[in-house]
Amino acid sequence: MTCSWDTMMGDSMLNHILSEYYIPNYILVPESEAKKPPCVPSCPVLVFINSKSGGQLGGNLLSTYRSVLNPNQVFDLGETKPDKVLHQIYATLGSLKQRGDDFASAIENSLRIIVAGGDGTAGWLLGVISDLKLPHPPPVATVPLGTGNNLPFSFGWGKKNPGTDRQSVFSFLEQVKNATEMKIDSWHIIMRMGAPKEGSCDPIGPLELPHSLHAFHRISQTDKLGMDGYHTFRGGFWNYFSMGMDAQVSYAFHSERKLHPEKFRNQLINQGTYIKLGCTQGWMFGSLFRPSPTNIAQIAKVKVMRKQGQWEDLKIPRSIGSIVCLNLPSFSGGFNPWGTPYRKKFLDRGLTPPFVDDGLIEIVGFRNVLHGLVLLAPNGHGTRLAQANAVRFEFKKGAANHTFMRIDGEPWKQPLPADDETVVVEISHFGQVSMLATPLCRSRSMHDPSSPTACYNEDNNSSDEGDSPDDLEEKRKFGAADSFKFPDEFDISYLS
Repeated sequence: MTCSWDTMMGDSMLNHILSEYYIPNYILVPESEAKKPPCVPSCPVLVFINSKSGGQLGGNLLSTYRSVLNPNQVFDLGETKPDKVLHQIYATLGSLKQRGDDFASAIENSLRIIVAGGDGTAGWLLGVISDLKLPHPPPVATVPLGTGNNLPFSFGWGKKNPGTDRQSVFSFLEQVKNATEMKIDSWHIIMRMGAPKEGSCDPIGPLELPHSLHAFHRISQTDKLGMDGYHTFRGGFWNYFSMGMDAQVSYAFHSERKLHPEKFRNQLINQGTYIKLGCTQGWMFGSLFRPSPTNIAQIAKVKVMRKQGQWEDLKIPRSIGSIVCLNLPSFSGGFNPWGTPYRKKFLDRGLTPPFVDDGLIEIVGFRNVLHGLVLLAPNGHGTRLAQANAVRFEFKKGAANHTFMRIDGEPWKQPLPADDETVVVEISHFGQVSMLATPLCRSRSMHDPSSPTACYNEDNNSSDEGDSPDDLEEKRKFGAADSFKFPDEFDISYLS
């Protein structure tokens, strides 16, 4: 005779465990009767699940969480947008606190968020939380339901799709309760380009830009690209921005998934398809001895800002066919392109340890997929190009009419100038968000005594000093309520 896990746990113990995460309806549902539990939960959680992620796993996980928690604290992102949920809940908490509700105050102070999906889904939630401008934003734990799962892997939540049974959910909730908070840098991205010849560019337009990039009108009257015929898109990311061959493979994968979603319902099959596309897109069989006709140096001029207000040219070797601006130590399913340089190399090149909260982004290059395979070796890494507070790519008419880009797993095909116009992509530091980390966390904080402290330079701290008033206003607007909001009509099945 076999017993279910619930039976072995016992009803009283199970109810006690659930009470640690439980949020009552009077906080979740407007106009509900104020029925408070007998004790304040130690780890109240809100759960957001992309039910379209992980094949059937997203839907199964949604059902399990709703069976073990208050169903009203578990949200299907295919039905409910997180910005509306969080605005409503924090408005309710604020109102209750003003009326002297200590229980609501305790919920707000200890609230944690769980998001289940791919890196794109996690980035969506982080953007919404950034928009709220809360004094103490809730930290986020990520359940790996995507293909790459770089965000969960960076903070110790693994990269394999999880179990969806009750025991797996209780185990994950226990990890969330015991996890530690870690701040990570947010990165602001602005792209300025000529207006498309046909169609509208807002919200996404014919370019099929990622959902996290949005068109807006330039504020600055002095910006030479603020003239008629140019448009500016802005957004943000937390893991990486990449350009070149790796983004091309990702674009091919996403395009194939849009055409045949029924073929992409299993993580192992998805990863196999990804590798196959990598070979057919020229990653594997590009020349090892001469530059690719679309190498980065031929299509873009790259500048970096190591000190505020001082741009300098970054020399890109002609062999580099892909470039990655990396914030976290996980890329393409768990690899760390920056690696761990020897201390002497830190000192010789003026580099610092790759902390996730130091206001610096690591810039790494790759020649082709054979070069990328060095990441499989111990201490393998790409070509370390620089660390910077900001990065700027300038594209003019040249060797190619387009390239491929992606931010946090969301790729797009980017047209390049066909005449005398200029396309500019600029990345700069913009605030921080809070993540939840397990003991298996790979990310390192500059404030953690156990992290390496070699040659950190206080001059590298990111600040707004040196930015023009127009640029400062632009960055402030990045966090406005509608600046990171996804279009209401977009299909989450296209989101990782």
